[in-house]
Amino acid sequence: MPTRKPKNPEMTQAMNSLNQAARHVRNAVQGKISAVRGSAATELARAKAAALRQTDAAQQKMESALNKAEARLHKVIARAQQTLDKAVRQAEKRYPSSASAKKGAAKKAARTKK
Repeated sequence: MPTRKPKNPEMTQAMNSLNQAARHVRNAVQGKISAVRGSAATELARAKAAALRQTDAAQQKMESALNKAEARLHKVIARAQQTLDKAVRQAEKRYPSSASAKKGAAKKAARTKK
């Protein structure tokens, strides 16, 4: 629907002034919106970077703890293996196996026959 053109020149000038003022307000608001958007994006990027740093730090702590636990486990396994080997050697000394018993018996028999 077309607007009527006022016949009064003062009204025309007022209408033009209002149109210009509306354009200026729109440009100013758009500039402020852009500035706020930029600030928000910057703050969001900072927050994201901080969260990533904290995540990386937490991950490093977890990896460190896992590596320490793994090292302890390897040490315990090595000690357990050594203890087991020692126990087996002591048991073999106390209770010789059948093969070594046969050898020992054969040596004793050979000595007594001479």
